Amino acid sequence: MTEMNRRLFTSESVTEGHPDKMADSISDAILDAMLAQDPRSRVAMETMITTGQVHLAGEVT
Repeated sequence: MTEMNRRLFTSESVTEGHPDKMADSISDAILDAMLAQDPRSRVAMETMITTGQVHLAGEVT
């Protein structure tokens, strides 16, 4: 295989209860709610979780 044809595949897996999993769930719920109200919504959402805190950042148009 030549250098040009090589590909690198990576993936990440976290267990239930991991902050990344919870953050994804929160972001997905917000996105679903926005799209239910306006199917043409454009949503850029970040959910950040640390001990005792949840921060939401982003924009909705």
